[in-house]
Amino acid sequence: MQIGPRIPRVRAAGKDGWEIVYRARALVAAGVPVLNLTVGEPDRTTDPRVLEAMHAAALSGLTGYTFGPGLPELRDAIAQRVTDRTGTPTRRENIIVTPGGQAALFAAHMILLGADDVGLYVTPHYPTYPSTILATGATPEAIPAQAALGFQPQAEAVLEAQSRTNARSLLINTPNNPTGVVYSHKTISDVAGACRDADLWLISDEVYDTQVWDGAHLSPRSLPGMAERTVVIGSMSKSHAMTGSRLGWIVAPEEVVSAAAVLATNTTYGVVPYIQKGALAALQMGPALEEEIAAPFRRRRLLAQRAVAGSSHVRMAPSAGAMYVMLDIRATGLSGEVFASRLIEEEHIAVMPGESFGAAAAGHVRIALTLPDDQLEEALRRIVAFAQA
Repeated sequence: MQIGPRIPRVRAAGKDGWEIVYRARALVAAGVPVLNLTVGEPDRTTDPRVLEAMHAAALSGLTGYTFGPGLPELRDAIAQRVTDRTGTPTRRENIIVTPGGQAALFAAHMILLGADDVGLYVTPHYPTYPSTILATGATPEAIPAQAALGFQPQAEAVLEAQSRTNARSLLINTPNNPTGVVYSHKTISDVAGACRDADLWLISDEVYDTQVWDGAHLSPRSLPGMAERTVVIGSMSKSHAMTGSRLGWIVAPEEVVSAAAVLATNTTYGVVPYIQKGALAALQMGPALEEEIAAPFRRRRLLAQRAVAGSSHVRMAPSAGAMYVMLDIRATGLSGEVFASRLIEEEHIAVMPGESFGAAAAGHVRIALTLPDDQLEEALRRIVAFAQA
């Protein structure tokens, strides 16, 4: 007996760079110290007050099924947060709670695309983007954002790709993982215009919206004519250090939310209610908690800038947000994959090769700013020295 064709298609999406992560874990298990800069997870645990709210909710009996789009009070809190941050009026009917941002990405593409459709995505990209589209049965098509243009996607490339493929959707991510780039207001406005002109759904992954160091985040949903064609992906993982809680959401027109609720009934049955209560408690703490969690990454971005300043072999992409910096190591003559592989073996420093995030990031490596300051500075100093050796 053979399995069906869908998962082999997903596997065929290519490498995701996790072999470096597994190698780092193997070294640590063998007792070898490793400076691990691979995984984008805040280096602090979930706030104790959030855990206490979860605990109290669980003890009160909120351990059963959650049918439908989520607890009304949590959806109201998310809707208010979106309204406050974007200026776009949002109601609970525009919100569905999901088991993390990845589930929201899958649901959005599952709802908007058919098996014969094409979904566009901007690259450099989070590794699951093409495989998520493949998992729905649709076909992914990459739109490169070039390093020479500051990794800002171009509207002309969107229009060309849609004309060539007859695509139905476009997936963007700003602040961006892996580059740390924040798409400019002009870029967002131009891309939104291209989506209107080409009649594309725009799926906007905004899970790093609280981590903006330079400039400002603009949600395309707030632009004229975009609320009815934009699906926003949100999550508590990065903004509130709740990666393991698996609490995300979709912000979308009511028809999309209604469809997502049908999908949830046939897949996840929603999110554990006591986890939802914890998320509600976290949101009720307001922007102060979000800034507290973001502050170390703001500081460490500056540490990274100073560490590579003056290097002839390492340059930093124009990082303005998120918990990452992308280092251009093309002057070494090595690919990102070879550089990362040699770095873990020779220096016991783990970074993600740029090629893990698409061909547009070739010759780069991604650094997650998730180590304490002193360890991060040591790692960056050794990376620069390694590149120049």
